[in-house]
Amino acid sequence: MKRTTITTRVALALGGMLLAGSASAQSADKLYLFNWTEYMDPKVIEAFEKKYGVEVVQSYYNSLPEMTAKLNAGGVSQYDIIVPSNYYVPRLIDSGLVQKLDKSQIPNLANVMAQFSDPSYDPGAQYSVPYQWGTSGIVYDTNVFPDAPKSWSLLFDPKVNANQPFALMGDGQVNMGAACAYLGSGYDCTGAEAWKPAAKLILDTKHRATFSGFTDGTPVLQQIQRGVVRAGISYNGDYLQQKRENPEAFKHIAFMIPDEGTEMWVDNMMIPAKAPHPELAHKFINFILDPKIGAELSNYVQYASPNKAAQPYLDADLTQPPALPDEADLARLKFSPSLGGQNLQLFQQLWQEVQSR
Repeated sequence: MKRTTITTRVALALGGMLLAGSASAQSADKLYLFNWTEYMDPKVIEAFEKKYGVEVVQSYYNSLPEMTAKLNAGGVSQYDIIVPSNYYVPRLIDSGLVQKLDKSQIPNLANVMAQFSDPSYDPGAQYSVPYQWGTSGIVYDTNVFPDAPKSWSLLFDPKVNANQPFALMGDGQVNMGAACAYLGSGYDCTGAEAWKPAAKLILDTKHRATFSGFTDGTPVLQQIQRGVVRAGISYNGDYLQQKRENPEAFKHIAFMIPDEGTEMWVDNMMIPAKAPHPELAHKFINFILDPKIGAELSNYVQYASPNKAAQPYLDADLTQPPALPDEADLARLKFSPSLGGQNLQLFQQLWQEVQSR
């Protein structure tokens, strides 16, 4: 991903941080990109470097808390572009870690799809520009579950899955959203009234003998291929990436959006408040919004493009489910809520209890 943990990138990430922290970070011919692992097409970087006569220095993070911690530790003046998910955008804005965009420098903003042009997490899109979007859902072995219900019950109901090993996601908000959706309070639930029964459901599920652990999107797909688990939670783009690389193994692995609802996430390009090269950062954002460049990026990472002008250039797989949900499934998608204050404290407390008990 986007949403994967790839330890082979650690050395590169550390190297990028050291570079960003040095005096060379102020060099006018370098752009410092802080991104998820495996979330950028090298050819797109090469094309940008060639067009503007610059070097792109990439550093990587594996989680949003890690990204935020590094920004607070000085990265706010070291990186030019970051790529946070939608529910972290308000936190970054409220904490003053990012700057408003100069839209006059981004003419390709006109290519952004209408549903992403005024998002609830950044009204007026003053700080963020969509990069890629996708969904979370259930991945499962169709040989083991040939008649699997299109429902979170495949994970949460021991009567539906009585004896097959399964996993939940490592991300607490994804799990809580899934449990809330299954219990009828909606994926985007907030507050004690919805969260406490959801946390109890996750805790009960965790204590089932066939629960294998909290496993992130790409690792769970690898576990399903090996038969370690038979169902889990992943992201549609991770699923498509793995399927492209190993189509034979994925003949019996499917991805579903549960009828109770699930997450729609959007990763966004943002400029840190004290970015060393804000003008170059605006050029990079505009470059990614070019129709052919946007399509090339999505074709590489296998996630849906928020760029309407890129649609004619996308691979066929990215114009149909599961990359692009059908209308019925689209209506079931919700953003994970951005949490702050007492709500955030309550959530963290409940999630810590689930993990520790």
